[in-house]
Amino acid sequence: MPIRAFVLVTAKPGTSEEIVRTRKVRGVKLANSVFGRFDAVVVVEAKDLEELRKIVYEMIEQLPNIVHTETLISLFYPPEKA
Repeated sequence: MPIRAFVLVTAKPGTSEEIVRTRKVRGVKLANSVFGRFDAVVVVEAKDLEELRKIVYEMIEQLPNIVHTETLISLFYPPEKA
């Protein structure tokens, strides 16, 4: 079963649209700008922790306008219905 994580992103003002474009990154299933403490939420699925690390660190955190990320790894999620 793949690992699902929610990456909470704080970005420089006016740049959350750039984070939403990370949907094109392999492993990113959903990316939305949000109101509140964080500027965006990115849902990532990876086959293991090493792949998750690569997606979060090498791709998401290297975007120039990201100030901070907080990654929440899901403990359980039900399988999708066919």
